[in-house]
Amino acid sequence: LMAHTMRKTNPLLKIINNSFIDLPTPVNLSYWWNFGSLLGICLMMQIITGLFLAMHYTADTTSAFSSVVHICRDVNYGWLMRNIHANGASFFFICIYLHIGRGAYYGSYKYKETWNIG
Repeated sequence: LMAHTMRKTNPLLKIINNSFIDLPTPVNLSYWWNFGSLLGICLMMQIITGLFLAMHYTADTTSAFSSVVHICRDVNYGWLMRNIHANGASFFFICIYLHIGRGAYYGSYKYKETWNIG
């Protein structure tokens, strides 16, 4: 009982309580709605790792494979960036299919507000 009243009366805890604990969200908000933010994170990771990989990649047909080997062997954490970039693309498509599927299941495409906010 004391923790309940302190959570509602303390100014700092009241902000945390209203933001995280007693957050007024709709009942139909489920874990399916997290795929939009996961898509944003995946896209940013793809752009960042893609830029770093592009700094060392050579698109010439005779030296393209050698540049990939150079990235994996000689660049610091190049193997990690390459794996994150490759697996991130697969994860991005999984998330986008689930995100589109969720929108189709809940019929979000029918609402004008959904299209206006992106």
